[in-house]
Amino acid sequence: MPVFYQHGLHTATDAQLATALRTTVPDLTAQFADRATLVHHALLADIERQKREHSALYAQYSSAVERLYGLLQLGLRDLALVPSHFYGDLQTDFPRVWDVVTEHFASYSAPQLQQLLNDGIRNRLFRSDINIQLVTKILIEQLNLLLNPRIFPPDRFSPGEVFRSIFLYYIRGICTDEGARIAAEHFARL
Repeated sequence: MPVFYQHGLHTATDAQLATALRTTVPDLTAQFADRATLVHHALLADIERQKREHSALYAQYSSAVERLYGLLQLGLRDLALVPSHFYGDLQTDFPRVWDVVTEHFASYSAPQLQQLLNDGIRNRLFRSDINIQLVTKILIEQLNLLLNPRIFPPDRFSPGEVFRSIFLYYIRGICTDEGARIAAEHFARL
């Protein structure tokens, strides 16, 4: 994905892509019939990278609040690497690839959030009166809002600041006093 971030989904040349993938242009064009197929495979590889990072994060932090803030920190880092127009271009010009993103949110991110919320409630870090399904849906839809350039045009709103405003304050609001104490430590680092 870095070559697409740096040069654009449409404007990255085959030579730049071949170099990034440590292959030749003929091999690249033989392996990927069109740009959409290549973007699709690059996105799948990036999703796997994110999952590996999540596993490492879970090994580093034991509490649901720390894990959730760790995931947010990774999200902020990734967002800072992505040009502001990238997600809009992906949605508009590669709708089938964007469908992979939304399916990933539904099949991976939502269950991950539900488990974190459940663990946090059991450990008295998140309020016990929250509706886990509803809070998960709200968090996923907040992510969709963030990535929708019609709602938050990247030339008017900093994606990183929108991310902070949407997620960090909301999550702090569902914490218990103990969870808020842990959250404050992580919030200060973001």
